[in-house]
Amino acid sequence: MPKEQSFAQRLIAWQQVAGRHDLPWQGSRDPYRVWLSEIMLQQTQVTTVIPYYQRFLASFPDVAVLAAAPIERVVEHWAGLGYYARARNLHRCAQQIVAVHGGFFPKTAAELAELPGIGPSTAAAIAAFSFGERAAILDGNVKRVLCRVFGISGFPGATAIDRKLWQLAEALLPENGIEAYTQGLMDLGATLCTRGTPHCPACPFADNCVARRDGRQKELPEPRPRAAIPERTSTFVLITDGTHLLLERRPASGIWGGLLVPPEGDPETVLAARGLTAVDCRKLPDLKHVFTHFRLTLQPVLCRVAPPTSVGEPGSEWLALNKAADAGVPTPIGKLIRLVASAPD
Repeated sequence: MPKEQSFAQRLIAWQQVAGRHDLPWQGSRDPYRVWLSEIMLQQTQVTTVIPYYQRFLASFPDVAVLAAAPIERVVEHWAGLGYYARARNLHRCAQQIVAVHGGFFPKTAAELAELPGIGPSTAAAIAAFSFGERAAILDGNVKRVLCRVFGISGFPGATAIDRKLWQLAEALLPENGIEAYTQGLMDLGATLCTRGTPHCPACPFADNCVARRDGRQKELPEPRPRAAIPERTSTFVLITDGTHLLLERRPASGIWGGLLVPPEGDPETVLAARGLTAVDCRKLPDLKHVFTHFRLTLQPVLCRVAPPTSVGEPGSEWLALNKAADAGVPTPIGKLIRLVASAPD
């Protein structure tokens, strides 16, 4: 690839030959599909997103259908994808687009960034892919590419470094071909300039990348200054009558907002509050789960009770034990349920 080409020209030329062109949300300027894919792709790999995207789109084919859907149904479609605030913001955003914008997405990155759950980089991606706006993206993959190619030291999340990267991202924008350029940045960060082992020989910037020249690929971008990760512990009471399991819907906000989980707390207190008496209770092996800002140790207790005579408190559901793991539960809870469902009586 000719050295005299600009950064943007080299990236566009590479993307047209070696970039990704068959992702299910590509080939459409529908801002709904672009928006949905961009939200799902935040901190989540493409291979994980694709089946979720397809199922979600089948159930909520446009923004009006999504806006009219119950939040519980939306969250259940998100179960296992993680970062559940994205699902709640997605629903709020759809409702605002319908109520305020007549069901049509705003056409500029500045207006899109005012909607719930859409930050500056996501807004720019939607505007570029849907409306051809010349706007800069700067997600984690792009930051990694820019830090390595241009040798930018410092933690990218720091205010000064973040500002510097935004200025660089805007200065590099091409006059034409914004869609291919934007996709190229995403593709380069996801397929070649990866976090662990970058594939430098195939990179269009291999001959002038500062990180490669100086052997600093593993150093750049610099990580967040390390801090102790808080540890939390919680007891989950898996209450079953042998064929059903009691689950309760979490509040809309907070960890696992809107999803179904077993009751939390001291088993005796949990059972008494629900008018249930255990025939047998036993502890199950602990299960650890890592969130963005803390580590949670789940201490499950399996309690067998007589078949209930009523559903219980509002928000409580007795679900078939062999189907409960697929009923819109967080990933670690799904693991616990499958363990209980597969265990001998």
